[in-house]
Amino acid sequence: MIEFKNVTKTYNTGTEAVHDASFMIEKGEFAFLVGESGSGKSTLIKLILKEEEATKGSILINGKDITNIKRKRIPYLRRSMGVVFQDFRLLPDKTVYENVAFAMYIVNATKKHIKRQVPMVLDLVGLRDKAKMFPHELSGGEQQRVAIARALVNNPSMIIADEPTGNLDPKTAWDIMTLLNDINARGTTVVMATHAVDIVNKMRKRVIQIDRGNIVRDDKKGGYNGEV
Repeated sequence: MIEFKNVTKTYNTGTEAVHDASFMIEKGEFAFLVGESGSGKSTLIKLILKEEEATKGSILINGKDITNIKRKRIPYLRRSMGVVFQDFRLLPDKTVYENVAFAMYIVNATKKHIKRQVPMVLDLVGLRDKAKMFPHELSGGEQQRVAIARALVNNPSMIIADEPTGNLDPKTAWDIMTLLNDINARGTTVVMATHAVDIVNKMRKRVIQIDRGNIVRDDKKGGYNGEV
């Protein structure tokens, strides 16, 4: 599903954000990426999304080596991924329905498919009754649910979530984690970068810890600080 083979990322400044990283995340897994700010978590996410290029090593997504794929192929690669950000990144002038549908328009889905798929995904995230509302009319948790619906609407094989609960209060954060856990239970791989110690400790999923660019721990069912 996602495989890093001796991957190093060095920026033009000389900073080595990731050093010789090797790991594999299997289909259907739920994996947390943890570490302090600046540890390299976001760089790992950007490498998966092909927003950054590896300096050394190779990266495989769904069995295909993406290390040297042509730039014009990157949008097709990303169709297999749904991405959820900390700051939601919704289009403020579009309704909930339109925000989710937009993700289908850009991959040239038919109008018939969009009309069938968007309500189904809004049902899944509990927002069908909010379809005509705009982002500013929603709570933070509801906005993140829209973002998750948008990430899911094209049936990706994986969800990549970068600090998805970072702007949410604890209760709302747990609601979002319950939703992501349910999505994972349906077979979608989830990879989530987070600082949320309580969430990681309670959920006991796979934990990959990065420290100053190095993978220092990889526990199948671990806690944030190494508790197993």
